[in-house]
Amino acid sequence: MEKISLMVVDDHPIFRKGVINALSLEPDFEVIGESSNGDDALERIRELRPNVAVLDVNLPGMNGQQLTRRVSIEKLPTRVVLVTAYDDEAQIIFALQAGAYAYCAKDISPGALANVIRSVMEGRYVIQKQVMTKDEVNAWLVARGVDPASKQPGGTGELVPLSEREMEVLTCLAQGLSNKEIAAKLGISHQTVKNHVTAVLRKLQVDDRTQAVVYALQRGWVRLNQDVSPDQA
Repeated sequence: MEKISLMVVDDHPIFRKGVINALSLEPDFEVIGESSNGDDALERIRELRPNVAVLDVNLPGMNGQQLTRRVSIEKLPTRVVLVTAYDDEAQIIFALQAGAYAYCAKDISPGALANVIRSVMEGRYVIQKQVMTKDEVNAWLVARGVDPASKQPGGTGELVPLSEREMEVLTCLAQGLSNKEIAAKLGISHQTVKNHVTAVLRKLQVDDRTQAVVYALQRGWVRLNQDVSPDQA
């Protein structure tokens, strides 16, 4: 019997090892790689080409949503299962648009995760514990006012739902930097920073910088300690 090859990506060593150990007990699974950040994970997926990658949404560098989109854009043969502590419909929609096959809460049991992986290998999708066909996924999206053929907003679609520069600005906002400090850190003009902040607020449909940061933190897009501010460099 040919085993399902797996890669596990999570920046918390204990959680990552726990997932690896649990999945390795399954007789039809073989864990062939692991990683602690999105950028390294993409290189490893390109190299190892596992059948399934189990990704945390909240990763250092390229996050899980971004990584999923890159796998899809590059037409890599790996199917993605995203796991997260923030299981809301908006993020599920982004995940499906990015190309994920499943979106699971982090409190999922090892046995349930194994069954999700098997369903994904059969070409099924798993959303909110429901196993669906592609047609059923499309119907689920349509019922929520989403065109199944659409991809994430924001140009290349590599970041969800913001552009790469907007994500950099959002990360700086999470560090408490002023527009002037952000401009100096990123090497762009003060006006350009203001334009990006305005775009971030509009895309996230929030009223101010604090709400944008809270929104991003809750969904695992940014971390308070993700980068080093100029004063700490």
